[in-house]
Amino acid sequence: MFTGIVQGVAQVAAITDRPGLRSFELAFPPGFDAGLEIGASVACDGVCLTVTERPAPDRARFDVMQQSLSLTTLGTLAVGSRLNVERAAKDGAEIGGHPISGHVDCQARLLAIRRPENNVVLRIGVPESHMRYVFAKGYIAINGASLTVAEADRRERWFEVWLIPETLRMTTFADKREGDALNIEIERATQVVVDTVRDALEARLGPLLPALEALLAERGGTLAELGAPVPAQDRLQR
Repeated sequence: MFTGIVQGVAQVAAITDRPGLRSFELAFPPGFDAGLEIGASVACDGVCLTVTERPAPDRARFDVMQQSLSLTTLGTLAVGSRLNVERAAKDGAEIGGHPISGHVDCQARLLAIRRPENNVVLRIGVPESHMRYVFAKGYIAINGASLTVAEADRRERWFEVWLIPETLRMTTFADKREGDALNIEIERATQVVVDTVRDALEARLGPLLPALEALLAERGGTLAELGAPVPAQDRLQR
């Protein structure tokens, strides 16, 4: 488990490809790897990876399977790329952010960047399948950083987060540009509540859902925007 408080920025020092597997050698900030052993977990841009080798001080290697490369932004990394890193939380550690598993749910897209005085605001587009879990004032993990959602628009499928100078200093967010992909991990408690409510609604309203969907369509809306469950046959088509 991780806390979502990024502890430093690492750099890709080397990449080795093998059939179905890619190995990354990361160079860490001085002192980050103190006591880091083979088998330990490190969140790399929000993806939980296992240390497989320690080739030198301040360095470690990680193996990443093809599925993780395709589902996350790790597949786009090159030598010299920078990424957020956090060591696994220890028992009794202060949870300054929120509990994070290191299991990325989806990739999002950075739609726009605003720069009001002493802040940076990121507007991020999310797939419809996961937008239902994003709420204003709720938690979300972006590239391993625990952040608070400032605004969320379900119809347009975007949300915004505000970054203070310290967050920009300790992470790679200052490097990001419009169009960049980002790793998203939704907050698990929110997911459980939303899915439980949707399942209850589906059980109670199942026979009425087609009529409700047709009524919403006439008015330019969808069940997803309403927060209601999508019929099983429609989920398969999507």
